[in-house]
Amino acid sequence: MKTPVHIAVTGAAGQISYALMFRIIEGALAGPDQPVVLHMLDVPGAMKDLEGIEMEMQDCASPLLAGVVITDDPKVAFENADMAFLVGARPRGPGMERQDLLHVNAEIFSTQGKALNEVAQQGVKVLVVGNPANTNALIALKNAPKLSPKNFSAMTRLDHNRAISKLARHSECAIDDIRQIIIWGNHSSTQYPDLHHALIKGKPALDGVDEIWFREHFISCIQKRGAEVIAMRGKSSAASAANAALEHMRSWIVGTPDDDWVSMAIYSDGSYGIAEDLIYSFPVRIKNGDYEIVQGLPIDDFSMDRMRLTEKELVMERDMVKHLF
Repeated sequence: MKTPVHIAVTGAAGQISYALMFRIIEGALAGPDQPVVLHMLDVPGAMKDLEGIEMEMQDCASPLLAGVVITDDPKVAFENADMAFLVGARPRGPGMERQDLLHVNAEIFSTQGKALNEVAQQGVKVLVVGNPANTNALIALKNAPKLSPKNFSAMTRLDHNRAISKLARHSECAIDDIRQIIIWGNHSSTQYPDLHHALIKGKPALDGVDEIWFREHFISCIQKRGAEVIAMRGKSSAASAANAALEHMRSWIVGTPDDDWVSMAIYSDGSYGIAEDLIYSFPVRIKNGDYEIVQGLPIDDFSMDRMRLTEKELVMERDMVKHLF
């Protein structure tokens, strides 16, 4: 057997993590022959829940589960971590403003960033799922100076998947017929799902899609999809979010197809004129575990206006918590 990889999951007693971790021990992330040691982190009051989850994992009799660590200490959770899913975050409560939420999560993600900095593997891949994901990822990054900014990302893969599904259903084609969709910016209602470069069966998507539908329906539908799920089931997305987190990390490990890319929120290097020092979603191609922003795409004024709008929100979020870096 291969040497086990160590995978940390925070907020491990929550719905998303619960849906995620059983797929990890089945081999859906690292492969059918890769043993894993799962590190589960949550608050002290959740330790009994985690013990129950460990019992369920034992009952799965997975040959890939090489060990389980249960803890409320980030340093223990991230010890030797090769991958870290930062799922746990404080949700917005009654009367809380967005700035209040950012400040509360700044404390959580600054602590976790420091712990990753001290004890994780130098090449650890960190995916932030807990919202506001982009700015939480920036906070963690800023508190981990020994690690490269390229170790950190935030999840817009769920939005990317939603956009693919919506376009496929509208166009009455298969999911596998869709290529080169982009989610630009923040994982929020300002994100910009872009079809200008998307392909359906190798042909430009907008050649077969009404421009008015794209501008007046598609964009807002993807931006508001999370709220629609909450309105229907009374809870936020869990299984689809877990699936997107797994796919995000798996793409980061195994790479992207030659004819496609994925959307990842990563540390901006100034590409497409987007401000540096933000975690911003770009189209990326991945090879040998390393991602690169797809360069040279033509951007029209309509798209640039929306890319700037979501950039502005991220700058505002960053400035709200900058003193806590």
